[in-house]
Amino acid sequence: MDYEIVIGLEVHVQLLTKSKMFCKCSADYASTPPNTHVCPVCLGMPGVLPVVNERAIERTIMTALALNCTIPEHTKFDRKNYFYPDLMKGYQISQYDAPIGKKGWLTIDSNGGKKRINITRVHLEEDTAKLLHRGDYSLIDVNRSGVPLMEVVSEPEMSSPEEARDYLVRLRNILRYLGVSTANMEEGSFRCDANISIRPVASKEFLPKAEVKNMNSFKAVYQALKYEAGRQREVLEEGGELVQETRGWIEETGTTVTQRTKEYAEDYRYFPEPDLPPLVVDPAWTEAMRARLPELPDARRDRFMAQYGLPLYDANILTGSKGMADYFEDCVELVGPGKAKMASNWLLGDFSRLLNVTSTEIENAKMSPKHLADMLVLMDAGTISGPTAKAVLEEMFQTGKGASAIIEEKKLSQISDAGELGQVVKQVIADNAGAVADYDSGKQQALMFLVGQVMKATRGRANPGAVKEIIKQELGGK
Repeated sequence: MDYEIVIGLEVHVQLLTKSKMFCKCSADYASTPPNTHVCPVCLGMPGVLPVVNERAIERTIMTALALNCTIPEHTKFDRKNYFYPDLMKGYQISQYDAPIGKKGWLTIDSNGGKKRINITRVHLEEDTAKLLHRGDYSLIDVNRSGVPLMEVVSEPEMSSPEEARDYLVRLRNILRYLGVSTANMEEGSFRCDANISIRPVASKEFLPKAEVKNMNSFKAVYQALKYEAGRQREVLEEGGELVQETRGWIEETGTTVTQRTKEYAEDYRYFPEPDLPPLVVDPAWTEAMRARLPELPDARRDRFMAQYGLPLYDANILTGSKGMADYFEDCVELVGPGKAKMASNWLLGDFSRLLNVTSTEIENAKMSPKHLADMLVLMDAGTISGPTAKAVLEEMFQTGKGASAIIEEKKLSQISDAGELGQVVKQVIADNAGAVADYDSGKQQALMFLVGQVMKATRGRANPGAVKEIIKQELGGK
């Protein structure tokens, strides 16, 4: 029997705020010693009262607006009851039936086209403490407890691990464009739980799903979903029965394992948080935030194609990172829109390669947009050749020096003087009699070979156009 995959994602996002969700403790938990950013509120002491962080509400509304959600005028917080060591109070302040945002959507690429994935809700809650396992015992760090945590819940409308990965990448890009979160999966500020089930093709009935946890990279999400779909298919094909459960992804073995039977909403015994009054969201405040939304990735991609004449491929990759898109536009502002494609080629080629090899974030690169712009101007003026520009770019990336300084220091300026080039050309012709004979017999590729030999002899500094013309003259003008 053929089966289709059904995937829904629950993404938890730590919001960038100075203080925690319900107290004044610093939300910077990662760079401080354990259990130093704590107070009676986030320690869950009896009798304390939480106070809502307005900035966290604002950033959640901005995210919901960017995801095309409806923002109700009335929202509230609820108590979600469960007992784990990382939950200080024995319950979590979250939202249940009245989230801040609902009924939104974003689009992903699917089978060469666009697919809309509906978003059920965007709600706000507090993060838990962090458990540190040490062999046969565990330690607990309460610094993270109470950090504002936004949850974005999709409808179960993704039909492959590839679609799930694309959804996560696009959601992360939107969050970074908004500046509401670092959205770094490896650091835990962007965490994903994936609900996955399979069913016979064309069936409308949902079979029991598995919620997969412990995935800390896009690659892990993809691999875990691929494995889990195969595991569920194997269970059914062997006559077994699927059960609703929570499973953990084990990176080392590339498998998922049972953790616990899946809870249902009633298991959490939700009820309105008695220590926090319901919130009324003024529509005028919502509209003011909508007006402040930045240009988002899809809109910026379309503008790059219209304004700079970039192909879809270039525009997609450039706007896939806010840092890369900003870098590109800063560079083009210096060199002019006529060199936009040239700037794109260098950014998506050698520059991106160096970022990847050195694991450098573009915001931390020593080489600024002005460095690249200056190099492009020097290339356009014929001061340096393409091969030389590659060497200059690498030196700029490593040292942060400007293109002109590197060219002068290493004597890399392009050789265009006919007399100087003529001497090199004569030597190359003398050393490559076979290529000369091929050229004389009409093989034009021999000409390019000779040009290459001159470029090699001058370490890439020769002007290729001038070299080509001089070789033709030396060989009789053919």
